Amino acid sequence: MNHRPFRLLAPLCAASVIGAVAPSALARTVVLVRGSGWGNGVGMSQWGAEGYAAHGAAYRTILAHYYPHTTITTAADRPLRVLLEQSAYRVRIRSTVPFLIVDDLGRKIHRPAGSIVFDSRLEAADKPLAAPVRIEPGAQPLTLDGRGYRGTLTVARQGGTLTVIDTLPLELYLRGVVPSEIPEHWMPAAYAAQAVAARSYALATLKPGRAFDLYADNRSQIYGGIAAETPATNAAVADTTGQVLSYDGQIIVAYYDSNSGGRTAPVQDVFPGLSPEPYLVSVSDPYGAAAPNGRWLVPLTDEKLSQQFGFAIDDARAMHVGPGIASSVELLGPGGSRTLTPTEFAQAFGLRSLHYAFSVLSLDAPAPVRTGKALVLAGYLRDIGHIELQRLLPGGGWQHLRAVRARPDGRFVETLRAVAGEYRLAVDGIAGPVVTAVVRLASHTRP
Repeated sequence: MNHRPFRLLAPLCAASVIGAVAPSALARTVVLVRGSGWGNGVGMSQWGAEGYAAHGAAYRTILAHYYPHTTITTAADRPLRVLLEQSAYRVRIRSTVPFLIVDDLGRKIHRPAGSIVFDSRLEAADKPLAAPVRIEPGAQPLTLDGRGYRGTLTVARQGGTLTVIDTLPLELYLRGVVPSEIPEHWMPAAYAAQAVAARSYALATLKPGRAFDLYADNRSQIYGGIAAETPATNAAVADTTGQVLSYDGQIIVAYYDSNSGGRTAPVQDVFPGLSPEPYLVSVSDPYGAAAPNGRWLVPLTDEKLSQQFGFAIDDARAMHVGPGIASSVELLGPGGSRTLTPTEFAQAFGLRSLHYAFSVLSLDAPAPVRTGKALVLAGYLRDIGHIELQRLLPGGGWQHLRAVRARPDGRFVETLRAVAGEYRLAVDGIAGPVVTAVVRLASHTRP
C-alpha cells in the first residue's frame, strides 16, 4: 500500500468540526488541513517496519509489534484468482511459445507462438468460443496487453465487455505483490514482514463464492505481475514460504499501510462494523513519522469547500478535540449545517489518511475608506501562528507588512495607513485569502 490512498476509512475517535465563526458574509477563508501518515493506519506501518529493520529488528519481531498476540503458523500453497481487467472491450494475449485455449465446453485450440486478440465475440480461428475461455501457458508465461503474468488467464464476457482473471499459486502471486507494495532497496527484514502480512491478508480475504478472489490494485493488494519481481523480494517470499499470522487458530486479515503517522489505529475505529481485535490495536510507530510522507498539508478555500459539497459555507472554523484521528466534519453555513464522515471529507480532496486536523485563516473584506483615514483589516485565526499580513505591490510580488496575532477568541484587528489594493494572509509559504481595499478621495465642502 505504499504511496497510495487509504482503502477504507470511517468515523473514528476525536472530533473535528468546520463551522461558522465570523459575522461577515464577505469574509474570505482558507482551511489548512494538516495531516500525517498515508493509508488506513491499521496494522503494520511499512515505513515503520523498515525503520525497525534498519535498527536491527528481525521480521518476526516486527510482526509481533504490529500484530500483537498473533503467532506465525504455516499454510499450504493454493491457487488464487486475481482480477486483472474489467470492462475491457479488447484484450491481447501473447506467448513466445505455443499455448493452449480451452473454452467452457472443453474444446481445445492449440495456438502457435504469437498473439490472439479477444473482443466481446470471444472467437479464435474464426470460431466462436463458449465463455469463459481459459488460456494456458506453454513453457513461458503469458502476457496480457504487454504485461507478463504467471499462471493461467481466464477471459469472461460481462455484458458487452470482457474481464480477465489470473489464476496462479499463492507463492507466485506474492512475488508480484511484495515489490509492488514497498520500495526497492529496503531491508530484508522489512521485505520478509511484508511477505508474511501479504500472504495472511490474501488467504484471509479469499472469496470462494465469487468469480475472483482478489483485485490487482489497492482494493486488495497491488499485484504487478512478473515485471514487478525483484531478486530481493523473491528471496523474502521464498524465505517465508507458507508463513502466516494466526490468532486463535485462524489466519488474520493482516491490514497494513504505508505510514501510520506515528501510531496505528484500532481496527474498529477505521472500519465500520468490525469488532475490536486484540491483534489490530493501537501501537506506537516510532519510525513512521520520519517517512517522506510523514507530514502533509492541503489548503482549501471556502469556495472549494462549497463547490465540492454543494453547500454554501460562510466562514470556517476547525476544532480538533483530543489525540488520534478525526471522528466527524461539520460544515456550517447560512442555510444550516451538514455533517460528513471523515471518509467523505478525506476522499473528496484526496487526503492521504484520516490523521488530520484543521487550521483556519479568515480575512474579512474591509469597508471602503477615505484618504487620510485608517484602513482596518480584521479576521479570524484558529490553531495557527506565525501569520503574515501582506500587500500586493503595484509591480507584482507580495510585501510583508506585519505579523498578525489573534486574541484568545481567535479574532484579530489590524489598523494600517489607507492604501488601495489587494491584501492577504500567508503562513509557511501558503497563500491565504485575498481581499481588496477600496480607498476613495476625501470629500471637501466649499466655504
